[in-house]
Amino acid sequence: MPLIEFRDLTLRGIGRSPDAPPILDSISLRLSEHRIGIIGANGSGKSSLVRCINGLNIPDEGEVTVDGLSTAKRAGEIRRQVGFLFSNADNQIIMPTVAEDVGFSLRGKKLNRQEKRAAVAEILDQLGLAGKEEQSPHTLSGGEKQLLALASILVMNPRLIIADEPTTLLDLRNRQRIARTLASLEQQLIVVSHDLELFEGFDRVIWIDDGRIRADSADEDSVTTVLSDYRTCML
Repeated sequence: MPLIEFRDLTLRGIGRSPDAPPILDSISLRLSEHRIGIIGANGSGKSSLVRCINGLNIPDEGEVTVDGLSTAKRAGEIRRQVGFLFSNADNQIIMPTVAEDVGFSLRGKKLNRQEKRAAVAEILDQLGLAGKEEQSPHTLSGGEKQLLALASILVMNPRLIIADEPTTLLDLRNRQRIARTLASLEQQLIVVSHDLELFEGFDRVIWIDDGRIRADSADEDSVTTVLSDYRTCML
């Protein structure tokens, strides 16, 4: 699994007053587990934290590295290994058909047309989207769109997948479908979510509160304890 390190990370954000508290304040973490959950209230900094992993956010102070590569200096190289799944799949869908959208992710790969078609067909079949290759992505259900966005990530064979609120816009049936799919992935997985059921079987859960780490199951408490304490606090 990739080793992700946050060293005294502080993130203030563009346009914020110098006197305003930072979005993230002196965060230090080492992440190497297979499945990691990030929880916290809205505005706590949890999404800002994971966006630092592939260089979408650059820290004002401190450093973030992935297998020793600095996200501030080697973001392009890191992004080839780190797939990012957003909450709204429409923000990641850019091509007119399902197959073309997945195939677009392979544009930089040294594959011939037949190899690309085979790779696209394999990943669509894996995610239950076979038979929809020529369909417009915008005719898919919300869950199918999220699976399509995930397919476009998986076809690149990343080592790490970050899912930022992947079930927020979905109904119960599609939330369960996405949860099952994420649980089946072999890659290292980091999930940000309010949906605590997603974290069943996870190796580690970190609770972010007002830009700081409030609890981390890697310290003393179990994953179950951290989730229970968070649930109680949110009532």
